[in-house]
Amino acid sequence: MKEIIRFELNHEPRELVVDTDLVLAWVLRINFGMTGVKVGCELGFCGACTVLLDNEPVRSCMLPVSEVQGKKVLTIEGLTKNGELHPVQKAFIQHDALQCGYCTPGMILNAYGLLMKNPEPSRKEIIEGMEQNLCRCGSYNRIIDAIQTAAKEMKKEPQL
Repeated sequence: MKEIIRFELNHEPRELVVDTDLVLAWVLRINFGMTGVKVGCELGFCGACTVLLDNEPVRSCMLPVSEVQGKKVLTIEGLTKNGELHPVQKAFIQHDALQCGYCTPGMILNAYGLLMKNPEPSRKEIIEGMEQNLCRCGSYNRIIDAIQTAAKEMKKEPQL
């Protein structure tokens, strides 16, 4: 069934008429060109499709688009502000916390969501918070290091 869906995407109001049975990942990619949203397993296990929904990490491959009605969606494309990379993005680059890059957008958004809830996570808390995002290349130690660095840098940023 088609409906009008109104939501905020990367800080901009959006509206579209869409079949509400479609999953968010494909709507973001096809209707809005958000190709940073990766589709991996399509079962919600790998985390490549992770986006933030009202600041909570969600698997967009499993979420019907109808669930975003009136909510805020953030993709990797919306994390950059005024052309400046976010501290989490910078830290991933600094620590070479990626190899093929396929999981990276989901990893970064999950890490951002984790740091929004817990600005000073321990290494154990980072591991627990990230364990549902899979990296086939095995960059886990560098990912953890990047998140620790990002946490320190985010503490230095002025809060809006």
